[in-house]
Amino acid sequence: MLAAMQAATIAQPAAPAAPPPRRLDDLPGPRGLPLVGNLLQIDPARMHLQLEAWSREFGPYFTLRLGTGRFLVVADHVAVSQALRDRPEGFQRTTRLENVAKEMGLKPGLFGANGDDWKRQRRMVMAGFDPAHVKAYFPSLQNVAERLGRRWQAAARADQAIDLQADLMRYTVDTIAGLAFGAEVNTLESEGHVIQQHLDKIFPALLKRVMAPLPLWRVLKMPADRRLERGVAAVNEAVAGFIAEARARMQADPGLRTHPRNLLEAMIAAADQPDSGISDLQVAGNVMTMLLAGEDTTANTIAWMIDLLWRNPAALARAIDEVQRVVGDDPRPDFEQVGRLDYIEACAHETMRLKPVAPLIGLQAIRDGLVGDVQVPAGTVIMNLMRPDSVSDSHLPNASGFEPERWLSSDAALGAMAGSARRISMPFGAGPRICPGRYLALLEMKMAMATLLGRFEIAAIDTPDGKPARELLSFTMTPVGLRMRLRERAASAAGSPTLSSE
Repeated sequence: MLAAMQAATIAQPAAPAAPPPRRLDDLPGPRGLPLVGNLLQIDPARMHLQLEAWSREFGPYFTLRLGTGRFLVVADHVAVSQALRDRPEGFQRTTRLENVAKEMGLKPGLFGANGDDWKRQRRMVMAGFDPAHVKAYFPSLQNVAERLGRRWQAAARADQAIDLQADLMRYTVDTIAGLAFGAEVNTLESEGHVIQQHLDKIFPALLKRVMAPLPLWRVLKMPADRRLERGVAAVNEAVAGFIAEARARMQADPGLRTHPRNLLEAMIAAADQPDSGISDLQVAGNVMTMLLAGEDTTANTIAWMIDLLWRNPAALARAIDEVQRVVGDDPRPDFEQVGRLDYIEACAHETMRLKPVAPLIGLQAIRDGLVGDVQVPAGTVIMNLMRPDSVSDSHLPNASGFEPERWLSSDAALGAMAGSARRISMPFGAGPRICPGRYLALLEMKMAMATLLGRFEIAAIDTPDGKPARELLSFTMTPVGLRMRLRERAASAAGSPTLSSE
């Protein structure tokens, strides 16, 4: 019997050998032109949509030629996740992004840092974003939400259309400035602050220059280039002011080093530790990073969420019910109330799955290696597409539908679905370089939705041409033209002629 079993075992065919890795030359891709390749086919404002369309045509791995450079485009979430997790050892931000940002006058911060420099800054920034610290700063967020409510109340009473994305940009700038820097930047109730004037021009200019075939701004500066220089200089001056004010407060009250009242004070305290390797230049870079990233990403996600809820009445009704039940029309919901808005948080995650504000993440290989089954030489730039698998029915049921319930885990089926969605959708990135501000971002989103759904009824969400909001890539993915009309809820209008003042 033993001999027969041994003979049978020996007779079994060997497992087929794994196919050898593919080379970049083996991959398909869109046909280009001599010398410029695909460069003239790319529209930076909708590049993510073009790459997603090509991924449907050529598959999850294909190449592009932009001038003399060859790029690998990856739309496979497993390979994307592995690349994101292999940072900072295997992959880094692209050197072109780093060089263009530096040339524009942007201070070095965590977003663009690499290697040991990134590790030092990460420790400092994470000290500031500790959830216990964020909770301590929560009253600043309450104040900003009240301002947003007053602004929307005035628009509702005047029956004025609200430029949704612009108002939410003001909300996020005020939040970051107050909560992160202890600075009173009230763009919701004023029109002229330097931050609001210049911040929203920096990210689009950065993307435009990164994608430009020739650095024409170096030889011929147009009026827009000169405005950009003045804008960056003005924001840098404002950032220097935030840091100087924080250092003055900490000198007057040394206790702030152990019990900081905002993120900037926490960062300065961490930077001033012996052997931190952090200078005020890097502190300034991270202040700028928080302003830029915190303004665009959170504001755009809230705008997309409101639009998606409006177009999905059942989900909107459930969201309203949760806010009314947990918060009511309280203009200052507290930290615990906001924490109980589980369905609103599920709506945020579902929004980020369908409308990721960073639909395209560029990385550069530090060493020779594999991305999926593709051999990638050191120095290769990889464009990682974050959305294709998230909206594919082969990975999630009804993947194109807005179903916040898939993020809840009240039963086994929903729990399994939530696990799948979380593995595929990576709106905050993945691995060691996952966004340090994700906890704060979700808190801002939930507070804005509590203000909106607790105090107002949405009368309409539309665009000037009546079509769905267009996706515009200006470093982050922005909804174009969303307008909102509101009515005050009866209880709110009857109970108080105006929202309470701070």
